[in-house]
Amino acid sequence: MRTAHRTCPLCEAVCGLTITLDDDDRVTGVRGDDADPFSKGFICPKGASLGRLDEDPDRLREPLIREGGEWRKASWEEAFAVVERGLAAVPGPARGVYLGNPSAHTMAGALYAAPLIRSLGTRQIYSASTADQMPKHVSAGLMFGHPLTIPVPDLDRTDYLLMLGANPLESNGSLCTAPDFPGRLKALRKRGGRLVVVDPRRTRTAALADEHVFVRPGTDAYLLMGIAHTLFAEKLTNVRVPVNGLAEVEEAVADFTPEACAAACGVPSEQIVRLARELAAAPTSAVYARIGTCTVEFGTIAQWMVDVINALTGNLDRPGGAMFARPATEGPRRSKPYARGRWHSRVRDLPEANGELPVATLADEIETPGDEQIRALITVAGNPVLSAPNGSRLDQALSRLEFMVSVDPYLNETTKHAHVILPPPRVMEAVHYDFALTGFAVRDYTRYSPPVLALEPGRPSEGAILARLAMIASGQGASADPAALDELILDQMLRKATDTPGSPVEGRDPAELRALLTGSTGAELRLDAMLRLGPYGAWGGRQPYGEQAGGEPAAGEAGPDGTASSNGHAGADGDAGLTGDPSLANLPGDAGLTGDGLSLARLLESPHGIDLGPLKPRLPGILSTASGAIELAPEPILADVVRLREALGRQAGGFVLIGRRHLRSNNSWMHNVAPLVGGTNRCTLQINPRDAAELGLAEQAVIRSATGELTVQLEHTDTIMRGVVSLPHGWGHAGTSQLVAAKNAGVNANALTDESIVDPLSGNAVLNGVPVTLSPA
Repeated sequence: MRTAHRTCPLCEAVCGLTITLDDDDRVTGVRGDDADPFSKGFICPKGASLGRLDEDPDRLREPLIREGGEWRKASWEEAFAVVERGLAAVPGPARGVYLGNPSAHTMAGALYAAPLIRSLGTRQIYSASTADQMPKHVSAGLMFGHPLTIPVPDLDRTDYLLMLGANPLESNGSLCTAPDFPGRLKALRKRGGRLVVVDPRRTRTAALADEHVFVRPGTDAYLLMGIAHTLFAEKLTNVRVPVNGLAEVEEAVADFTPEACAAACGVPSEQIVRLARELAAAPTSAVYARIGTCTVEFGTIAQWMVDVINALTGNLDRPGGAMFARPATEGPRRSKPYARGRWHSRVRDLPEANGELPVATLADEIETPGDEQIRALITVAGNPVLSAPNGSRLDQALSRLEFMVSVDPYLNETTKHAHVILPPPRVMEAVHYDFALTGFAVRDYTRYSPPVLALEPGRPSEGAILARLAMIASGQGASADPAALDELILDQMLRKATDTPGSPVEGRDPAELRALLTGSTGAELRLDAMLRLGPYGAWGGRQPYGEQAGGEPAAGEAGPDGTASSNGHAGADGDAGLTGDPSLANLPGDAGLTGDGLSLARLLESPHGIDLGPLKPRLPGILSTASGAIELAPEPILADVVRLREALGRQAGGFVLIGRRHLRSNNSWMHNVAPLVGGTNRCTLQINPRDAAELGLAEQAVIRSATGELTVQLEHTDTIMRGVVSLPHGWGHAGTSQLVAAKNAGVNANALTDESIVDPLSGNAVLNGVPVTLSPA
């Protein structure tokens, strides 16, 4: 028996794990790492099942090639040769790429997705972000100047937390990296704080709260506008940060009285007023909203109001309020301002955001003839047939592609359409560093996990797979050495750092710096460089870069280190910005650092991770706006407020569908592990018993929407408000070759969601608040 330590890659909580293996390299046990300073031994059922997931017999070990409807195993060299022929037959603008949610949880996805995108020569870039979180990125970009400048609630110090559309007791948190989120919420209440949860369901998180507020799905923006209106009307504002547009915000919320908003969202006006007063009166407070408020028609407005209220109450960038993390690999930002809509989709004229187009129009772009019609597609760690709106239509569209290649460990509902499947190694054979997720951490922290097991001879790492795809797409051929790509990116990164005025390595020889780097792979060398140049690093931590204006890169354009963002598109982690905060001249006493600062060697000496201290104020230095202040009233958002105002009188009627998160599930990719598909992890339609009785529904029902219908198993529960039904996301595995998933197939909720409806500012799909009808089966 031997023991290894690594970070769990299965959700956004970045928990440390202690893993035991036998002499045959089989995982015999997984428990929380008590020595991890961030997670402190916390583990959830997903992490505890990591060994079962890693050793799943249905995981692909070798490439598959599809010929005439039949699959056969192939060597890596043959598979890459087929990819070269397939991509060469399609010009760059007619190629597309889709990056799935797990891309944000892999080091390969962070480091190699951007070079792959650049090499494809296309604007047809899609990811799971437009089915999940794009409203937050657009709102942050317009307000703070960069789409990854996202404040998170300072959970460990706040006195009052208002949470909307989030269920961290099931999800472990999202765009808020907080291991043991449940424990942190319990600690908040134990120290006398108050937790209020707004949700159409009495979730496990809502049951833990001091107060649960039922709200009509899709109307959170009205509740938040009513709170902001009250703050102005009762003169409860206390803005402590540099802002532009305060008067414009007051004017924008003037018509959204608590009474008008109550009629729209179903929350009584006196309750809206009380929430506003409580937020303003608490010693510290924070508003946090997630996927339930993003996947709706006013998602960007809702996310904007979250940060507006945090600013109005004086709690933005303040301990105990909403603060900005400082990740260890953070680098200097670009000088170009944030912009969205720099180009539009070919068929529906939907705007680009963060270098990608809405996944809601992917099927349009495949089906509709034209010069840039998608004829070849690369998918990486994604299953959009189950995760994208109107997945049934996308399923049909994928079958029409001339060529498709998937980097995925499974033959699933999406990859069955591929001509080549390139499976990444097992989790235990992969390196791990959380580039994106530490940028949303509630405490600054860093940890690196080297492989627990060596790769089998001849088996490429996931990074090498993506690098070879990039080199093939750029015309360098299937036999090109992927190490050359790493060296090119390293050279660009070091030259940029040495050429940048104010850089701590300004004027030094890039070759000299390259010789100092350590690491056994290109990925490790790049990580070492980023750590050394970062705010706590051996090269950058003592004398950080001066503040630079910035914004998101153009499509296919990588950051200076070639990394990709949390949603996989080009430019992020090395693009994420350093402030000129003089406090970095002396690292904080609780940072756990001595000597020359962070490097890869330093992380390898600290297998349990390093605590970099509590979040610290970062404004105005972190801002990338042209004005140097927070743009509290961005013009595109104010223009969309007109649409919100026009919908105030809309009459609510009929049933609406919302999604649901399970603790043992993360989208569609954990349903083939037996311990994770039991208990409450069931694909049922939750309905209020009074609604079921009125409709004469017993065990099953037919649910219909504008795009499809399903026969579903009912779960009667008074935890859901009347007029609302809930179906979990990511199921629908009938016919799959994954044995456990096939036995627990469930139904695809996205057969009911409508790809024609999106949040216009971000292009995010509307997956919550979907109008439906119900009848007996």
